[in-house]
Amino acid sequence: MPYLLDTSICVFFLRGKLNLDQKIRQVGRENCYLSEVTVFELRYGAENSDDPVVSHKSVDQFINGLTILPVFGCERRYAREKVRLRRLGKPIHDEFDLLIGVTTVEHKLTLVTDNTNDFERIEGIVMENWFRTA
Repeated sequence: MPYLLDTSICVFFLRGKLNLDQKIRQVGRENCYLSEVTVFELRYGAENSDDPVVSHKSVDQFINGLTILPVFGCERRYAREKVRLRRLGKPIHDEFDLLIGVTTVEHKLTLVTDNTNDFERIEGIVMENWFRTA
């Protein structure tokens, strides 16, 4: 089963709160993907850290060998989902989360996140929380 790793799970790993390496080996590195949005968020966190040089190096090591999926190609699903949620009165205010969520659905992946409340409104999304099961 292929997985898209959300930013929250990646941050837990980079902060030493989750042994993600072991889980990735268990499911297969070839089955783990990142959204380019997550890479942007990880880079922001690294730049904003106490030691950006060390933090960027950690991000480099983490993303090395993982497939990074572009958001381009998901724009129609994004637009439909944003309108659907707004009309339901349940919008997702974090644009990055919406982009990550629709990328997950568009590529038929399972989203790995600790942030299930923000994503559960996205139609067709499948999620797992590796932090709670770790």
